[in-house]
Amino acid sequence: MDSKIMSEYIPISDAKKMRSGVNVDAEVISKGEPRTVNLKSGSGTVDVCDAVIANEDKSEENQMKLTLWGDDIKAVNVGDKVVITNGYTNEFKGQVSLTKGKFGKMDINPE
Repeated sequence: MDSKIMSEYIPISDAKKMRSGVNVDAEVISKGEPRTVNLKSGSGTVDVCDAVIANEDKSEENQMKLTLWGDDIKAVNVGDKVVITNGYTNEFKGQVSLTKGKFGKMDINPE
C-alpha cells in the first residue's frame, strides 16, 4: 500500500470520536450472528451482523463494533484484517459502531 495512505489510518480510540471520513486498519476479533432488519424506507429487509475490531494492542479503548451489511457478512471472518476507508460511525444505546456505508470501502486481508 502507498505509505501516504497508510499514515492516514487512525487508532480506533480516535475513530470513536469521529462521525465521517473514518479510516482504520484493524483485526476482527469477534463476530456475532446475522439478523434481518427492516429498511428505514420500508422497502424491504436487509441482513446485518455486528463484529468487533481491534488495533494491535487489543485494549478495550482500541476496540470498536463494526456493523456488517449484506454480502460483507459472509466475506468477513474472525482473524481477518480489515481496512476501512471513508467509513462513518453512529451511536446507539451509548455504543459507537463503525460501518463502511455507501461511500466507504472495506478491504479484507489486503496485501
